[in-house]
Parts: sequence; C-alpha cells; structure tokens
Amino acid sequence: MIARRGFLKLFAGLIMGAFGTATYAVGVEPLSQPRVTRYALTPARWPHGLKLRIVGLADFHACEPWMPASRIATICEQANSFNGDIVVLLGDYMTSMRFNSGYVKPERWAEALARLRAPLGVHAILGNHDWLNDPTAQAAAMGPTLAHRALADVGIPVYDNRAIRIEKDGQHFWLAGLADQLEPGYAAPDGSGWIDGLDDLPATMAQIDDDGPVILMAHEPDIFTDVPGRVTLTLSGHTHGGQIRILGYSPLVPSRFGNRYAYGHVFENGRHLIVSAGLGLSKLPVRLGVPPEIVVVELG
Repeated sequence: MIARRGFLKLFAGLIMGAFGTATYAVGVEPLSQPRVTRYALTPARWPHGLKLRIVGLADFHACEPWMPASRIATICEQANSFNGDIVVLLGDYMTSMRFNSGYVKPERWAEALARLRAPLGVHAILGNHDWLNDPTAQAAAMGPTLAHRALADVGIPVYDNRAIRIEKDGQHFWLAGLADQLEPGYAAPDGSGWIDGLDDLPATMAQIDDDGPVILMAHEPDIFTDVPGRVTLTLSGHTHGGQIRILGYSPLVPSRFGNRYAYGHVFENGRHLIVSAGLGLSKLPVRLGVPPEIVVVELG
C-alpha cells in the first residue's frame, strides 16, 4: 500500500511538472521581455581602434497575440536603449504560423520598426517567411515583396545581394546583405533544375573594392560554410535556436547542419558567426530554454 501511494505521488508529480512546463513554454517564455545577449569580439581583420556596437533583431513573425505591433514597438524602444551605432534587422517580419488570432498588416509592423534609431542607420534583409506570405511575389520568383515595400515606406533599406561602405571615426567597414537562401524557389533558366533562393554571395562580395572589414547579414546561417575568410562577422537568424533548447541541445533545427549553427557564437576557421534566437515564433507557439532575445555585439 505504501509503495502504491508513493507511485501515485510520483505519477501525479510528473503530470503536474509536465503541465507546468507546457504552460511555461506556451504562455510565459514566448511572451517574455527579450533578454539581451552580448558578445564582445576583436576579429583579426578588424581595424585597430575602431569600436562598433551592433544591435541585432531577428524573426519578429508579426501576428496576434504573440507579436502584435504594440509589442514590436516596445521591443524597438528596448533596442534603442542600448545606444547601438548601427541596427541590423535579420529577416522574417511576416508569419506563417496558423496558431494565431490575427495577422499584423505589413504597414503596421513596419511603422513599429520605424521607431528604431542609430547614428549609422537601420539596415534590413528579408527572410524566407517574408516570401512565403506574399503569394504574388512567390509565384513570380521576384520582388518587391510586401515586406520590401513596407520597409521602404518607412525608410529602412533592404539589402538583396548588396554591399555598402560605412565610415565611423575616420575608418570604414562594409555592410553586406544577402537575399534569402530558401525562397522564392524557382526553376533554373537553363532547365538544369530547381534553385532554392535568390542569394548571390560572390556577386555581393564583388561589390567590395578595398580591403576593409565586412559584416555580412544572412538570414539563414547555413551559408556560413561558403563565407570567405575576409568577412569579419556573419549575423543570422532563422533557426530561433530550435525554439526548444535543453542543456545546449535543440532537438529540431531548420538547418541542414543540425545543431552546428543552431544558436549563438560560432567560430570556425578564423571566421565568426552569431546566430540570434530571434523574437517571435514559427510553426508552433512554443519556446523553452531559448527565450526571445536582442543581440548586442561589441566589435573592437
């Protein structure tokens, strides 16, 4: 009888624990105030004496009730409080998640993003969900998408395989951004097969005409295997850290490399990659062990 009581107590405890974890993963962590994850790097190719603070925001996935325009505005005010020299937006402003009570129109989330401020500007790339939620652009395999237009209307430039030279304190660096690597899928003009996305890393790098350091914005981190050594830092989102991450492991990561590029700072062959956990939700309204985050990177 005592053994049976002990078993029932254990079973009840497990049930309550599972219920509590599920409640937290759905109702608490996804809606929590973004944590701030800070990185301090001095890469080998970074100019001596040049200090740069980058504030990175990724994967808003605007929708009700998880990421309404009001919450995006609050996050942007929080981001402004870090006094970044430059702000980068790493894609996926739109959502494909069905577990929502309403979509947020592009003009509304863009208006919230327009609150962002930085001396060297706010710069953006698009993500795969920004194409998936624009059937017209998706079918045509070309932009501008709804997200392109929304960001342009509030004065935020979108980098589709583009690089620009930026000066600070008498020195300079290059900021480059790739078009999305997964969308829109389209048939190769020569009939050789299917092309996954519009990214063109060689053409982007060809625009850089001196030996200044390069910061690369790439929504999906999988491109990192092809990034040349002269790129100082690659910044990505897309994975959400797997949305569930336990003891540094994510059981499901939208990457062909699994956990290799799931989250955080990756250093390979002298190259630096930082993957943000993002802010919103994809597929399921669940976050556990990987809360929403704002990334702040100190270079120099």
